[in-house]
Amino acid sequence: DGSLADFVSRSVSEAYASAEQLSQATAKDASARYPENRLGQKLKLVSQLIKADAGARVYYTSQSGYDTHAGQLPGHGDLLGELSSSLKAFMDDMKQSSLEDQILVMCFSEFGRRVEENDSLGTDHGTAGPVLLAGTHLAERSYGQLPSLTDLDDGDLKFHLDFRQLYSAILTGWLELELPQSLRGFRMDGLLK
Repeated sequence: DGSLADFVSRSVSEAYASAEQLSQATAKDASARYPENRLGQKLKLVSQLIKADAGARVYYTSQSGYDTHAGQLPGHGDLLGELSSSLKAFMDDMKQSSLEDQILVMCFSEFGRRVEENDSLGTDHGTAGPVLLAGTHLAERSYGQLPSLTDLDDGDLKFHLDFRQLYSAILTGWLELELPQSLRGFRMDGLLK
């Protein structure tokens, strides 16, 4: 009858049904091997949701710890190793499940790093940074140019490819969405096959 009680009852029922669906999806997929680290387990859950056809077109997860203002060398190497092993496990899992043509992975950071080491054996926030893409629909293995470590802009790397170009190409070419006004000047062709 449209009452608040009916709405709450429906919402609770839907939440229980969704929880049961997720529980079943995660229980039946024990074959994929993921590293026992946080990112590996997060990507394993994303894989299980994709395989269960949970209905989302975009999944997002994060890996913290890259804000390395001090003692960067050992921690940064460990983080990149975790990223590498977790992403490889995810991509292998998608391939073994014949889903590799249905996914595109984008790894990015919300900040770049400075080139020069600071007094605490770390690096401070900078401008440019890499974006890693993985998937079978990429037209090339790499885009842009490697930045110079000596030709800097006030101590920062000079970027060669604006991240908004990548977002634009993914929004239109992968998700088949219309570009928002803020990205219309950043079209990029040739990213995807």
